[in-house]
Amino acid sequence: MKNRYWRLDARPDGTDFASALSLQNSELRGAGAGEITTRNHYLSMDAGTRMWMTDRTDGYQPPLDLGTPMSGLVMGEIIESNAHGFAVGDWVRAFGSWSDFSVMDSVMSGAVKLDRNVNDMRDHLGPLGMNGWTALWGVERTGAAKAGENVLVSAAGGSTGLLACQIAKILGANAYGIAGGAQKCRLLADQYGLDQCFDYRSSDLTAGLAGIQGGIDVYFDNVGGPILESVIANMALYGRIAVCGLIAEYADGTRRGPANFDQVLMKRLRVEGFFSPDFMDQGPMLTARLKTWVDAGQLSLPYDMTLGLENTLIAYTKLFTGGNIGKVLVELET
Repeated sequence: MKNRYWRLDARPDGTDFASALSLQNSELRGAGAGEITTRNHYLSMDAGTRMWMTDRTDGYQPPLDLGTPMSGLVMGEIIESNAHGFAVGDWVRAFGSWSDFSVMDSVMSGAVKLDRNVNDMRDHLGPLGMNGWTALWGVERTGAAKAGENVLVSAAGGSTGLLACQIAKILGANAYGIAGGAQKCRLLADQYGLDQCFDYRSSDLTAGLAGIQGGIDVYFDNVGGPILESVIANMALYGRIAVCGLIAEYADGTRRGPANFDQVLMKRLRVEGFFSPDFMDQGPMLTARLKTWVDAGQLSLPYDMTLGLENTLIAYTKLFTGGNIGKVLVELET
């Protein structure tokens, strides 16, 4: 059986992914001991995978070797299993490859058997998956948000950011967002209940954030870069910054600290980074909590869909250009 897959051929320059990845064909090998093979139905597009394409060795995991399939989170149906607890016909979410089929070690890929009795299976890659886990953990645990506090989220139109905004509201906090474009900001405020959304493209962000009464108690950072500087200038005393992502640095590899880092001391701020591997063991508990909010209609996510494996790079680029609202997925034709 033939298997199409995206291969990482070079380290991308910015968002020029077409020059760095190529669509290849190979024979699909059989599943070995402890492995499963999935027919992928959805590929999850996640900004953090951009770091895997670089040659950085100081990240939270080693870079991908050139000449190997591009890795990412996938959801699909098992067509072959040599792994205990997984059967043909089960749907799973796992770290596989950008491909029609993925052959994965069930343990090393973090494969999770999925509940088919949900209204929208895509939610397993959104509010009921790692985006939901990260949003809840970052707001409630790392950010330690309390009812009545001001929570600000950057990349608020993205999957994790939009969920974080809604979770802040559910927990009784005031939710503010930062996004690109007046239209996107209006949608977030009107449809998702943000107290206010700030357009970083068309306004003086630092001055705008100064209008948040009482200052920013919790900042859920998905971006880094100059936006972080604007936020630090407006943090409240004893504020907390939960660093989830650094999109501003992924594309060009630029690494620099905020010019006003001294405010961390002056305002007694706590800055803490966190990654989903930190709380993978809490997944069932987090999913159960998130599902109660999804079922109650309090937590939702729009899906930005792209059809066809061959169009994966078009979908992926949206993460770095602000061309999406909600979760970016590639749906494979099966």
